Amino acid sequence: MSLRAAFAGIALLLAAVPLPDAGMAQPSSASPAPAADTGEELQDAAEPLPLPPVPPRIAQGKGYGRCLDMLATDPSGADALAATLAATDGAQAAQHCHALAQVELGNPAAGAALLDQLAATSTAPAVSRAVIYGQADQAWTMAGNVPRAYTSASQALALSPDDPDLLIDRATAALALQNPAQAADDLTHALELDPKRADALILRATARRDLGRLHDASADIDAAQKLDPDNPDLLLERGIIRQRRGDLAGARADWQHAAELAPDTATGDLAQQNLALLEAGPRQ
Repeated sequence: MSLRAAFAGIALLLAAVPLPDAGMAQPSSASPAPAADTGEELQDAAEPLPLPPVPPRIAQGKGYGRCLDMLATDPSGADALAATLAATDGAQAAQHCHALAQVELGNPAAGAALLDQLAATSTAPAVSRAVIYGQADQAWTMAGNVPRAYTSASQALALSPDDPDLLIDRATAALALQNPAQAADDLTHALELDPKRADALILRATARRDLGRLHDASADIDAAQKLDPDNPDLLLERGIIRQRRGDLAGARADWQHAAELAPDTATGDLAQQNLALLEAGPRQ
């Protein structure tokens, strides 16, 4: 699963707690939400920062290229190499590889701060700086710092406003920050640029559900199903919409299928939690 797919699951984990319907458990305002939203759990749900086939380069040099190539297989070696790059390939090359190595080594907050600083000060073209901010956004999310992730994504979009991936990333952060209106706007823009993004349709369904627009949310799910019918996030979200509409049997079937398709993931765990709530029935 890609990191962006993992983030999509995180957004659902944060936003998709079922509201009580007839026959459902009705937690009081003092009761903890069934879906966790702590930074620690955000970090646990995310995967290591993936690098594109050709990582965005902000400098030239063979050592820099070798350092980027080592990140996936030997991040410790890459970090050691990064410490030597300033003299040969420049400070920007050294900082970029060092920042990404820190993320791969399990220090996403440190890496994210370095990436933000690099994107702000780099002399690279705007599109490359936008990608660096995008990497910072993803690393902040891994660190559980969603406000900083949103800020980095916004800075990325200021440089590259028509990048669907960046729009989806910021929408994911907006959902986590309980700002579904902003998320829906970003996702609509992303879908105008690339209508075949099932992940954007699923996330927009979540945002529209949070806004009380269940009919529009269902339309997004229907469109996403044509593109990716066995997507666990789709099934999770459709189950929530069905539960909201009183179709408990349909919700149960969707959540069971999601749990089967995505065991040991944030999406599968939330599907199991929702099933447990459904089976518990109303509190006495």
